Amino acid sequence: MDLTEAIAAAAGLAWASGLRLYAVIFLAGLAGRMEWVELPGELDVLEHPLVLAAAGFMLCVEFLADKVPALDSLWDGLHTFIRIPAGALLAAWALADQSTPVVLAGALLGGTLTGATHLTKAGSRVAINASPEPVSNVLASTSEDGLAVGGLWLAFAYPVFFLVLLAFFVLLMLWLLPRVWRFLTGLLSWVAGKQAPG
Repeated sequence: MDLTEAIAAAAGLAWASGLRLYAVIFLAGLAGRMEWVELPGELDVLEHPLVLAAAGFMLCVEFLADKVPALDSLWDGLHTFIRIPAGALLAAWALADQSTPVVLAGALLGGTLTGATHLTKAGSRVAINASPEPVSNVLASTSEDGLAVGGLWLAFAYPVFFLVLLAFFVLLMLWLLPRVWRFLTGLLSWVAGKQAPG
């Protein structure tokens, strides 16, 4: 696997981990085990049956938790401390065949990409949960499932195309994150005002 393919794999794993960490680990491991793709670096550890079983179990739990309004935001809050380091680790492992500075840069950038994706997703879901109807929550969750799986597939099948799309997605996140932040701070101010003694 050449450097461009390894970078695309690292970026794809990190980006998709911000949406669906356990699906990413399970699907990448399964694809490697079935020899559908060649996993770069040290990612062959994802093919181990124990890793596949644990990721598959957590994938089922996350799939259900992410479809329930409010529970999805609680799940996202908890996974702020899980997805980001895991995304950094996956990116570093994908680049393990490269030089040490490349591996470290991959871990730093991978963790940042995972964090930005996760925060965009989590913040957007809080905004969606402010709506009283449950349909938008299920639609958003299902869209995230498709984005994670499709993005991961593109990263391995068409690495250059994926990197171009990722650049556009990063620009979209940079535009969206400040708006999500303003919405969340406004929502917290409103809730604090409602609970203030009157």
